[in-house]
Amino acid sequence: MKFFEAIGFTIKGWFAVFIEFNRLCLETAYWIILGPFKGKPINSQAVYSQMVFMGVQSILIVFFVTFFTGVVLAMQSAHQLKQMGGTIYVASLVTISICRELGPVLTALVIAGRIGAAITAEIGSMKVNEQIEALDTMAISPVRYLVVPKLLSLFWMLPCLTVIGDVAGFAGGYVIGVYNLHINRGLYIQTAFKFLTLKDIYTGLSKPFVFAIIITMVGAYQGLKTKGGAVGVGHATTVSVVTSFILIILADAVVTGAFYFVGY
Repeated sequence: MKFFEAIGFTIKGWFAVFIEFNRLCLETAYWIILGPFKGKPINSQAVYSQMVFMGVQSILIVFFVTFFTGVVLAMQSAHQLKQMGGTIYVASLVTISICRELGPVLTALVIAGRIGAAITAEIGSMKVNEQIEALDTMAISPVRYLVVPKLLSLFWMLPCLTVIGDVAGFAGGYVIGVYNLHINRGLYIQTAFKFLTLKDIYTGLSKPFVFAIIITMVGAYQGLKTKGGAVGVGHATTVSVVTSFILIILADAVVTGAFYFVGY
C-alpha cells in the first residue's frame, strides 16, 4: 500500500512542478509581449549586459569545444573511410554532422553548464536572501525584472554561438583533413559543402531557439524555487543543469523528428 502511495505522491509532485513551470513560462511570455503595452518596457540595458555575459564571454569555450569535436570526428571517421577508399568524404561527414546535430547540441550543453548554472545561482541567492520578496514589496515583478532580460538575451545569442561552433567544428575537420590526411584544400572545401543541403542548415539553426528557452526557463524556475540557504542554492544549481541537459537532448530528438520524419 505504501508503495502505491509513494508512486501517487511522486506523480502529484511532478504534476505540480509541470503546472508551476508552465505558469512561469506564460508569465514570462506575458511580460515580453504585453508588458510594453502596459507601460512596463523591457530593460534594454539589462538585456545588453546579459548578451555580453551570455554571448561574448562564452565564445572562447564554445569555439574550443566544437573545434576539437571536429578534430576528433575527422580522426575517428578517417580510419573507417580510408578502408573503403573514401577518405575525401571525411569533409562531408564532419560538416553535415556538425551542422545538423553536434554544433547546436554541444553549444547548448556548454551554455547550459555555464549560463544555466549562473541563472539559477543568481536568482537562488536572491531568493534565500529574501531579495525576491523585496521586489514583490516594491511592486516589481521578479519575472519581468530578472527572467525576461535573460530569456531575450540567450534567445538571440545562442544561435550566434551555434554559428561560431559550426565554423569551429568545420575548422577542426579542415585541420585534420588537410594537414594530416593530405587532402587538397580546395577539394576538401568543395566536398565539405557538396552534400550539405539547405534543410540541414535551417534544421541546425532552428534548434538553438528552443534550447535557449529551455536553459533560461529551467534555470529561472529552479532559482525561484530555491530554499535552504547556501546548500539549497547548490542543490538547485545541480538540478537545473542536469534537467537542462536532459530536456535539451529530448528537444533535439523531437525537433529532428519533426524535420526529418513528419515533413516527409
